[in-house]
Amino acid sequence: MALVSRIPSISSSSGATQLRKIKSFCVNPVCCINYASHSSSPFTEKHSIERYQRDSWIYKNELEQQSGSCPILPDPSYVRDYDIALQLPELKKMLQVLREKREGEGGCDRKGPGNVFLVGTGPGDPELLTVKALRVIQNADLLLYDRLVSNEVLDLVGPDARLLYVGKTAGYHSRTQEEIHELLLSFAEAGANVVRLKGGDPLVFGRGGEEMDFLQQKGIQVKVIPGITAASGISAELGIPLTHRGVANSVRFLTGHSRKGGTDPLFVAENAADPDSTLVVYMGLSTLPSLASKLIHHGLPTDTPAVAIERGTTPQQRMVFAELKNLADDIVSHQLESPTLIIIGKVVALSPLWPHSTEETPILVETNSSTNTLQ
Repeated sequence: MALVSRIPSISSSSGATQLRKIKSFCVNPVCCINYASHSSSPFTEKHSIERYQRDSWIYKNELEQQSGSCPILPDPSYVRDYDIALQLPELKKMLQVLREKREGEGGCDRKGPGNVFLVGTGPGDPELLTVKALRVIQNADLLLYDRLVSNEVLDLVGPDARLLYVGKTAGYHSRTQEEIHELLLSFAEAGANVVRLKGGDPLVFGRGGEEMDFLQQKGIQVKVIPGITAASGISAELGIPLTHRGVANSVRFLTGHSRKGGTDPLFVAENAADPDSTLVVYMGLSTLPSLASKLIHHGLPTDTPAVAIERGTTPQQRMVFAELKNLADDIVSHQLESPTLIIIGKVVALSPLWPHSTEETPILVETNSSTNTLQ
């Protein structure tokens, strides 16, 4: 069984030495985190007020001891380690409560470990959540959620459940993947119903396969509840068929991630530049210039229709339509931000939003936040 004492070992990559260094500053970590103002983002930003309000249970111990002073952190790089150190007392307490409850209901040996559910929440619109996902979310003991689980989906969580943010953004990982693995294992072994909430589908660029493999090797049953992946949900929102007879006979999902944070995409096969295929690029903002150049080099026409969609299916959705040769520059000029999905292929021109003449490109389309209709 994963012991409560294991949790401190996953609190930071440098272990107890790092935690001693953190405590030596003698500051009030909760108030030292630079909260952002209430965010207009439909998702959980790393230090937003919404995140700390949602996860307030985990900081209960520190909040009760606050003296009101708020010195400045000596080094911003310690914010993550402070944050995790603050969470440890309540995580331990919750584990203990779960274990005692489990023993009181018949003993650890007879009841066995709890379940872990990998749940896809779709691209952002809560109405795209599946009925099964909703049922599991509302009956969870603990939910570990990513950045791209929309705030509206998180509002559907049951009143007695505990939420813990484990999201990642460029330059800030609130938890490493290994730490997430250990949290899932510890609470499952304590008998909890643990839900791992992910945007989109958990098995499409969501690292769900890694979490499933780790837990199954430890004897934990894992159930996967699929979600509508961004490619399907967002293309449907724009009226773009990913395949279409006589236009595109296949679709390919690509990751725009690069090696070690560079600007070159991981891998672009020569056959990805197929004019009869649709390409959907996840996480590709920073590597798009290189990706577009490689696709054109391998033979994809420069005037191939393309679109970039920021925060798709949410009230804050924005889109830039352009030909492939211009798309990267147009994204920069319109200042699109992550998360942005990119669709490249002739099917993009089938969208009712695609401009009818080249003089009209690029075109920026924004969603009206009050009516959620495209203009």
